[in-house]
Amino acid sequence: MTIAEDYTIDELISVCISRQVQDGDVWAQGINTPLVSAGLILGKIRHAPTARFTSAIGQALVQDWGPLGISNIEDVWVGKGLIHLGFAVGAADILPKYRPKEFFRPAQVDANGNFNNIAFGKDYHKPRMRLPGSGGIPDVTPQYEDTFLYVPRHSRVTFAEKIDFISGMGHVPHRKHGSGPHYMITDLGQFDWVDGRMRLTTIHPNVKLDKIKRKTGFDLLIAEDLTETTPPDIEDIRLLREEIDPLNTRKLETLGGHARKDLLRNIIAQENAI
Repeated sequence: MTIAEDYTIDELISVCISRQVQDGDVWAQGINTPLVSAGLILGKIRHAPTARFTSAIGQALVQDWGPLGISNIEDVWVGKGLIHLGFAVGAADILPKYRPKEFFRPAQVDANGNFNNIAFGKDYHKPRMRLPGSGGIPDVTPQYEDTFLYVPRHSRVTFAEKIDFISGMGHVPHRKHGSGPHYMITDLGQFDWVDGRMRLTTIHPNVKLDKIKRKTGFDLLIAEDLTETTPPDIEDIRLLREEIDPLNTRKLETLGGHARKDLLRNIIAQENAI
């Protein structure tokens, strides 16, 4: 393996996600998660050719893949569907039968892996900020055995001692089904859960341990064999940039403000020109 030298943090996150993909997996794919989409496709190409996806966008089971985009993303998840189904059928039939895996992006997460995508603030009817909403998260996380999390911008706002609402179930006592999350990737490191509590397992290159601690709002377990995250190799980066995501949709999740708006406009302009 020849290590890439010029990778960006979005590419490192997608590559780490790709390493979680195993041959034969069925991965549930959420809405507006290009970092995950890029990583799942990369994993399929590199080492898991029989991995399949179910998509909230197209509500389909997909074996094939296509380049990521925005205005034409339905071509990937609808146009390539093996079978199309609604959410109710997917949750009732696909979930228990195929035992899918899924990455979620929490707005808040506590040490036990419970997470919030509903709102910031204690009053549900008058929140400080309304978040995108829970979608099907409360339906599936109590059942999933394989829940994964990702946070493109690691901060104390996201990693909180006590979260305002719970939309995703973590490691809680006496749960009857499923399991809390067992893997998380952020822009600072990789994490797992030991006895139901989050633990740092690898630190990304050029990141200091003190920075991760400062940006985490609760006491963090540290693995005894803590190591540095393995960087992408040259072929990982080539595939992401040239074949999987040449429009750079994955970068949208790491940007905010004008930078995000500018990239959105650029992507849509390129798609309209094709």
